[in-house]
Amino acid sequence: MATFHHHFRKRDPLLHAAIKQIGPYKLKPSRDRFGMLARSIISQQISVGAARSIRQKLETLVGEGGITPAAIASQPPDKLRAVGLSPQKASYLVDLAGKVNSGEVRLARIGRLNDEQVIAELTQIKGIGIWTAQMFLIFALGRPDVFPLDDFGVRAAIARLYGYDEHPPKARLIEIGQSWSPFASIGSWYCWRYLELLKKQKLDGKQYPV
Repeated sequence: MATFHHHFRKRDPLLHAAIKQIGPYKLKPSRDRFGMLARSIISQQISVGAARSIRQKLETLVGEGGITPAAIASQPPDKLRAVGLSPQKASYLVDLAGKVNSGEVRLARIGRLNDEQVIAELTQIKGIGIWTAQMFLIFALGRPDVFPLDDFGVRAAIARLYGYDEHPPKARLIEIGQSWSPFASIGSWYCWRYLELLKKQKLDGKQYPV
């Protein structure tokens, strides 16, 4: 995807300056599609550490086969709640497993659908909204042109790059996302890495020319 450098150099020089500091694009799509959706549900509105703890307990509960539709469907609700899942999240996982097992959500074939169809299929699942579906498009399917408008990290990075004191207006975010097309996913990935760079800068006291 070397052509994205030329695109961002021309369409968004501010982001391109950050891209040069961050380095190569290293996103590799995950093949564990069900696991990614399950982890997304587990992680909602809790800390990274709490989500990791719940996931590890869930992996212990289901055993060597890992977190699969069959494994989740076989667990009684009380056992799912015993690993730290709220009743609501436990019901979301059961709904996810049920829809995948029934074929209502076809994870094995979902890559054949366009972006809008993927979002429509995934948002049938309880607890899966547009943002989660967009993350799935980027991190599971490797779709190159997804702009997660409501993602906090993307908005925060754009605000910093463009000099906004607060998050930019929605219309401006849309305009920027459109300027990144057809590489909006790559632009978003670099936004997340840019925030990591700023955090590192703060920790080590160094200054980066971005």
